[in-house]
Amino acid sequence: MDIRRALPADLDTVADIYGREAREGHATFDVEPRPTTWWEEKLAATDDHFLVAEHQGRVVGYATSGAFRPKPAYRHTRESTVYVAPGHQGLGTGRALYDALLAGLADDGVHLVVAAVALPNPASLALHRACGFEEVGVMREVGRKLGRWVDLAWLQKVLG
Repeated sequence: MDIRRALPADLDTVADIYGREAREGHATFDVEPRPTTWWEEKLAATDDHFLVAEHQGRVVGYATSGAFRPKPAYRHTRESTVYVAPGHQGLGTGRALYDALLAGLADDGVHLVVAAVALPNPASLALHRACGFEEVGVMREVGRKLGRWVDLAWLQKVLG
C-alpha cells in the first residue's frame, strides 16, 4: 500500500468513499454526498493535507486535515479525518493514513490534532487510541441521522 498526496484523478473515488458514508452510514453528519467542487477546493488548499491510500493501483482510503475553528487563536490546532473504503477496513489502511497525516502535521508545527467520532464506532475509537489520541468528551444526541440520535466523541492528540 502506498500513502501519497491526493491527485485530481483520485477525487471521484474519494467522493464515492465519502458519499457512501453520507448516504448509508453515520460516520459523517452529512446526509448527501459533497459536490465535486468541494473536493476540488479541498485538493487545491495549500494550508492542509489531503492524502490517499492506494492499493494495487486503486484508492482505498483518504485522510485530510483542516481548520478546527476559524479564529486566530486556534491556528495551531487542526481537525483530522480518515475514511477507508469497505473491504479495506481493519487491514492497517487507516493506521497508515493516520501515521502519514500526523507526521505531516507535526512537521508543520501543529500543536494539537482533534478528531470527532460518531458513536457507536468501536473500530474508529480503537484506531484513534492506537494512534495516541485520548478521548476528551462526548456530546450526547448531537445529530440525527438514519432515524436515530447520534452521539459524538471528541478525541485529541498533542503533537508538540
